[in-house]
Amino acid sequence: MADWEQDTRASYESKGFAVSSGFGRKPALLVVDFIVGFTDPSSPLGGDFSSQLAVTAQLQTAFRKSGLPIVYTTVEYKEDLSDGGVFVKKVPSLGILRKGSPNCVVDDQIKPLPGELVISKNYASSFFGTDLDSYLRSQGVDTLVITGCTTSGCVRASAVDSLQYAYYTIVVSDGVGDRAQGPHEANLFDIDAKYGDVIDGNAVLEYLRGLATSGFSDAARTEFETWWNEGRKAQA
Repeated sequence: MADWEQDTRASYESKGFAVSSGFGRKPALLVVDFIVGFTDPSSPLGGDFSSQLAVTAQLQTAFRKSGLPIVYTTVEYKEDLSDGGVFVKKVPSLGILRKGSPNCVVDDQIKPLPGELVISKNYASSFFGTDLDSYLRSQGVDTLVITGCTTSGCVRASAVDSLQYAYYTIVVSDGVGDRAQGPHEANLFDIDAKYGDVIDGNAVLEYLRGLATSGFSDAARTEFETWWNEGRKAQA
């Protein structure tokens, strides 16, 4: 923990910030912008998110075994970028994300299955100008578990809107990443202080295991527990 973080956290906590809001009863996994244009380090928008993709893949499997919703987002624009507004003027590199470009495709390491929702957006928040909220409510979701990139950009914007749409908001600390460590750490700190709970992937898996005992169908419970036990044997 950086020096500023330790002192600031103590100050925030004394003022009533950084209280855990916890989980609800039905989560969905939101994978924010883990598309080729961001996950390819050679891309002008990219970074090395290999470890975060691995954490996301594990959570992806757990959510699938549990029969819980997974939503992915991509950013894509018209050929003339007319739907990008001032955003593409502020960040001209977004111009590589034109519809039909391989840069807009979800990374193969976490490739969506048929039936899993991929939402196209033009701006930072996964909620802004999309049907994400309507879809989550149609599925009875009250908790959003967020992975993806970047922590300081689309992850943060999505987490803020998640809270504002009244979802329990969980940002997976080792499942989100940024192009630089400073913005990553500062934004995780701020999200945890004000908008959601920042926890690691293992804590999310433990939460899902707790749900398996009471909140899953018999089939989903059996499938999840089988997967869980096989994973623990492999780690032994």
